[in-house]
Amino acid sequence: MKVAMNVNGVARSGDIEPRVLLVDFLRTNLRQTGTHVGCEHGVCGACTVSVDGSPARACLTLAVQIDGCEIRTVESLAPSPDRLCILQSAFKRNHALQCGFCTAGILMSLDSFLREHPRPDEESIRDLLCVHLCRCTGYTPIMRAAIEAAAELADQSREKTDA
Repeated sequence: MKVAMNVNGVARSGDIEPRVLLVDFLRTNLRQTGTHVGCEHGVCGACTVSVDGSPARACLTLAVQIDGCEIRTVESLAPSPDRLCILQSAFKRNHALQCGFCTAGILMSLDSFLREHPRPDEESIRDLLCVHLCRCTGYTPIMRAAIEAAAELADQSREKTDA
């Protein structure tokens, strides 16, 4: 089958078998290897990407299901190859990753969440993170990074409004 989509702002297409998962299409066909394959059951969250602005588990989604959709992967977050986004920078400052395997999925979920909830409380961030498995950090540095990034994004938004 032919599938076409916009991936990280670029029109992409390919011929695939109907059973190919989105995570495999992204990694193998499009070489977007930031999206990780974890549990392959939709439990760990490592494969989370944005589909039309909402987080989705790429290991549970068939590539043919996203024909015509806009997909964002972790590669889309940094504004340039030599600059991190606010969320990525907060993760770096707070040592919110160790092995890094879960990080791409967590970043994608937080990115979508913070776009919809620019001033979240700690409890709502915890609720979001409870669907991601991280075996290294204990979540404390991830929480600190998420709270810091949310505050920085809110300040940035306020500056734009005041200008």
